[in-house]
Amino acid sequence: MFDDIGQIKSIDEVVPENQLRGTFKIHGEQGSLLVFYTLSPENPRLYKNSDCQKKNNIFMKLKTIFILNTLLLLQMEVWAQHGSLFIIGGGDRPPSLMRTMIDAAELSSRDHIVILTMSSADPDTSYYYILQDLQPFCQQVIAKLQFAKENAQDKTMLDSLRSAKLIFITGGVQSRFMDVVLNTPIYTAIHEAYDRGAMIAGTSAGAAVMSREMITGEQWRADTLYSGAVDRMVRDNIQIAQGLGLLTSAIIDQHFVKRSRYNRLLTVLNQYPGKTCIGIDEETAILVKGHTARVYGESQVIVMKNPRGTTYSKDKKLRMEKATLSILTEGDRFKL
Repeated sequence: MFDDIGQIKSIDEVVPENQLRGTFKIHGEQGSLLVFYTLSPENPRLYKNSDCQKKNNIFMKLKTIFILNTLLLLQMEVWAQHGSLFIIGGGDRPPSLMRTMIDAAELSSRDHIVILTMSSADPDTSYYYILQDLQPFCQQVIAKLQFAKENAQDKTMLDSLRSAKLIFITGGVQSRFMDVVLNTPIYTAIHEAYDRGAMIAGTSAGAAVMSREMITGEQWRADTLYSGAVDRMVRDNIQIAQGLGLLTSAIIDQHFVKRSRYNRLLTVLNQYPGKTCIGIDEETAILVKGHTARVYGESQVIVMKNPRGTTYSKDKKLRMEKATLSILTEGDRFKL
């Protein structure tokens, strides 16, 4: 089989059929080989089975398996990383930040961009200003999608969303966005786009929704929710709701240095000690690819993790002996 195609010259990218099956082509000096593979369902995925269009005998089958184990290690590492996230901490969006986002999205001339405005109380205005920020740096079609419960099943809108190469979520109120999206085909379409390699970007509320555990911006006093600065660090006073879950190991806070949200994020860290808590300031973003994040922009990103000695006093005040805290600026990288 491999003797038939001669020395291997190149290997195409994996074309996934689903999360466990797919194909790719191996090109040799004298021909090409189309490979069908199957992965086992555990995490991480392991190579399970393969077949080829030029199958001859059991020896060739074993030889194929041996070579594919090597090839798939290279191919699947890239495939498993899905798309990327560009998470902006709110405030102004400098041109340099928008250019970085567009460059990182790796848009082709055939791709299109979708702006999701459900966070905003004024969707048309939110769309207008994001459009002005993007247009100097790209020629692609930029579409506004304003989903609601009434059109959550709209096939044309969902197809446009899942096929977008860049999805941008505007600012506003993160709970307003998730009230529309959660447990609907909209949520699924966003994840499908991400799994296919799209960039999911957002600012302010659009940053908060990236996490699985989402900071709503509300806090509890007894049985009453209210907004405003967090002026005490006590047990369970920060309201957490379900976000998009594009980040599962981290929790995002935004406008962080500008609005001095240390009390809030330290309280969340104590509540979720296994998470990395990330405070992104205004005019600043992180680009997440795989398990690595890089800082871009004008200000700083605060990273809190690995709390030790996390307990509460009898009156529910937070206690923490120590934690890892990093203050990062443009160009700095950290692991998630």
